[in-house]
Amino acid sequence: MPAGRLVAALALLALLALLVASQALAQPVPRQWRDAWPKTDFGTAAVPLSEIQSGGPPRDGIPAIDNPRMIAVAEETRLDDREPVMVLEMEGERPRAWPIRYLTWHEIVNDEVGGIPVAVTFCPLCNAGLIFDRRLDGRVLSFGVSGMLRNSDMVMYDRQTESWWQQALGEAIVGQLTGRRLAPLAGWMESWGRFRARNPDGLVMDQPDWPRRYGRNPYVGYDSQARPFLYDGEMPPFGIPPMARVVRVGERAWPLTRIAEAGQLTEAGVTITWEAGQASALDSGRIGEGRDVGNIRVRDAATGRDLVHDVVFAFVFQAFHPDGKWMTGK
Repeated sequence: MPAGRLVAALALLALLALLVASQALAQPVPRQWRDAWPKTDFGTAAVPLSEIQSGGPPRDGIPAIDNPRMIAVAEETRLDDREPVMVLEMEGERPRAWPIRYLTWHEIVNDEVGGIPVAVTFCPLCNAGLIFDRRLDGRVLSFGVSGMLRNSDMVMYDRQTESWWQQALGEAIVGQLTGRRLAPLAGWMESWGRFRARNPDGLVMDQPDWPRRYGRNPYVGYDSQARPFLYDGEMPPFGIPPMARVVRVGERAWPLTRIAEAGQLTEAGVTITWEAGQASALDSGRIGEGRDVGNIRVRDAATGRDLVHDVVFAFVFQAFHPDGKWMTGK
C-alpha cells in the first residue's frame, strides 16, 4: 500500500476508535452503579450499558469461593451418582471435580490446579459451565459475582480492576480491561458417578462453610420454561426452543437432542459423544433427582484430545454467537 494511503487508513482507524470511545463516554451510568462500583471505568465499554441489568442480588450477594478445600474422591459421600460436576483433567495432575450443587449457590470458584490459577464458573440461567485461566498480562485475577446480567448471563468482575466480564465469553465488556479475554480450559460437565469411576484417586471440592441448602435446586423447573429470565434478544432459528440444550464448540452449536439420538457424531473435525446418566441441575427440587440430560464429551476427531466446549441453552448461543453455525444435520 502506498505511504499516503497507509497514513489515511491509520487516521481513519484512529478516528473510528475515538468515535467508539466517545460513544462509551456518552452512555448514561446509573448512579447506583457509580456508588457500588467506584473503581470501575464506565467510560470504557464494549457493549451498550443499557444491555446490562440487575439480576436481583447485589454485588457479592452471590459469594464466590476462594481457595476451596479439596478432598479425596473416596471421602465424598454426599453427592448422588447422577449429580453434575465440573471437571478438569490435566496431564500430570490429579483430576479435579467441582460439584454443581455448590456452584449453583456461588457461581464462581477461584482455585489453582497444577500451578495454574483457574476460575470455575457456572451460570444457572444459561446452564453455562466454563473454566478459565485467571492469568492475564503477567498478573493473576480473582473473580466475584457482580449481580448483573446481560442476555440473562452472569456478569463477573475482577477484584483487581473491577472490570466487568461476560461469563459466557470470558471477555471483559466494561472497565479498564474491556476487550480482553481469558483463556478457556478444556473442562466439562459430567455426572459424579462417571468422574468417580474414572478417577478413584481424584479430588473433589468439599462443601463450603456457608449456610446454603446444598443439593437443593433454587431454580426448580427452570429448564422447562418457555422463555429465559430477563432475555429480550433474538430467539434461535430452525424452530429450536430457546431453553433447549446445545453443545457449543467455538462458533458451532449442535442440538443436544441430535447428539443423544445418534450417540456419537463426528463433524467439522470434532467428535461428540453422548451417554445417559447425568441429572439436569435445573429441573427437580433435589439436583440429583433431575431428569436425565446425559453426559457429553467433546474431542478433536484427529487427535482425541479434549476440546473447549460448553452445553448451554440455545438462546445463549444465539445471543453471544449470532453469526455462528447451527449444526442441525439438515
